[in-house]
Amino acid sequence: YNTFNPSFQVGGTKGQWEYFVSGSFNRNNIGIENPTPAFRATHDVTEQGKAFGYASYHFDDTSRISLLTSISNANFEIPNAAGLPKLYDIHGVGDVQSQDVNDRQNEQNYYVVLSYQKTGSKLNYQVSPYFRYGAINYTPDPVRDMVFQGVAEKENNTFTTGGLQFDASYDAVKAHTIRFGVLGQYTSETLWTRTDVLPVDEAGFQASVHPMSIQDNSGNWAAEAGAYLQDEWKLLKGVTLNYGVRYDRFESSFDHEGQASPRANLVWEVDPSTTVHFGYSRYFAPPTAQYIGQATLLKFAGTTNSPENFNATATKVERSNYFDIGLSHRFPQGLSITVDGFYKQAKNLGDLGQFGRAVILTPFSYRTGKVYGAEFGGNYHYKGLTVFGNFSFVNTAAKDVNSAQYQFPAEELEYIKNHAIKLDHEGEFTSSAGVSYGWAGNKAYVDFLYGYGLRSGFANTEKQPSYHVINIGYEHVFRNIRPLKGLKLRVDVTNLFDERYQIRNGSGLGVFMSQYGQRRAGFLTTVIQF
Repeated sequence: YNTFNPSFQVGGTKGQWEYFVSGSFNRNNIGIENPTPAFRATHDVTEQGKAFGYASYHFDDTSRISLLTSISNANFEIPNAAGLPKLYDIHGVGDVQSQDVNDRQNEQNYYVVLSYQKTGSKLNYQVSPYFRYGAINYTPDPVRDMVFQGVAEKENNTFTTGGLQFDASYDAVKAHTIRFGVLGQYTSETLWTRTDVLPVDEAGFQASVHPMSIQDNSGNWAAEAGAYLQDEWKLLKGVTLNYGVRYDRFESSFDHEGQASPRANLVWEVDPSTTVHFGYSRYFAPPTAQYIGQATLLKFAGTTNSPENFNATATKVERSNYFDIGLSHRFPQGLSITVDGFYKQAKNLGDLGQFGRAVILTPFSYRTGKVYGAEFGGNYHYKGLTVFGNFSFVNTAAKDVNSAQYQFPAEELEYIKNHAIKLDHEGEFTSSAGVSYGWAGNKAYVDFLYGYGLRSGFANTEKQPSYHVINIGYEHVFRNIRPLKGLKLRVDVTNLFDERYQIRNGSGLGVFMSQYGQRRAGFLTTVIQF
């Protein structure tokens, strides 16, 4: 896939200073999942640059100030499928091919966190102001998008967030550690669009060959605040109870809610090799600060971008009850196992969907929902040999889309109102296993991934076929190569037997295009240590 991925890491200490810097660049020809089963997607080049920096200064043995910052700038081509039918006639446009569509997207993310930490004999605390900025810019192919979709929309979506977090712990008495904290943040979101569309008649058929442009500027704001109080109580030797309460408030341009959320978790170390845990949490999960109002939708009435309905209920905060129980055990022969089960019951269950070629995920919600499942894992170590295996099962059910209804066909909305459906990202069964062996600076491995149950079809009522992928790799570390401290060479082959598997087929809720898993690929990695 023409992958070129150089990166570096530099770190060290000097006096009371610590620092770490990393950077990477990635260019390849499979930036977004291939919409076809072909070995290479058409028009799918990505170039991504990322950098991270950390520095801290120790005032003394009990206090320090730290700075974390990161930047990311990524360009993507939106991959195409060949042979799509021409749906609309545009004045002055002759024969065009769908494989030549030239849609592009740029994503940028920046953040900075400043943190002061202080450790005392009983009281420890940390205060952290932070700031982040994100932007998504989507540039369409004005002519070809009109021919094959009837819509060509240029989008610019930005998010700016500033906030402050404070956390502390206090050793009250021998068996109790009190923890408490507060958080507050404010987010501003803007969405600018310029959309080329065609007028349609009452039956929905194209009424003109001359596109027209509709511009819309909208924005939202959201303020979030929360405070918590928790006690870590060592009930008995090996038995610890964490319990507390958190209060959250969400105020935005489209919603106003709050909730007190109790939480409790019990951990029992039966013996040095066995641990059992049980927990319950009440959650309050606000949606992203995104909301498209009815006034925007009405601008597209009578055009090729008109929704079936104009119902634009704002997404509410997801409120859920979450239960978890699990066990882990280490056998003396080098074998360890874990078992964990979970159950989530939610009101206003949040979800995300991609409803156009732009890879911008739009929030929506279901009136009620539940998710439950179990995970099993095991690993075995003996000298240079490592063996692992994992299996998970998940079941989901959601009913009645109660926000952003304009994104869905009326027939699906009516069905979901009266039937519990599966969530589109549910992978009902997933398992992985692998073995590696290391000796004298060498390591070889083979691993396996299996999945079944991803959804498709009308209201997610169908399933995608199962998939099974095998990967292999080998690495060797060279020592004492002056002036280097180390040199590592590694070769990986992913999807060894070139399994052709489809993740999505273009149907299902919130799914715009089909997507296939990566075909067989080989990678050579070199790591040089100075």
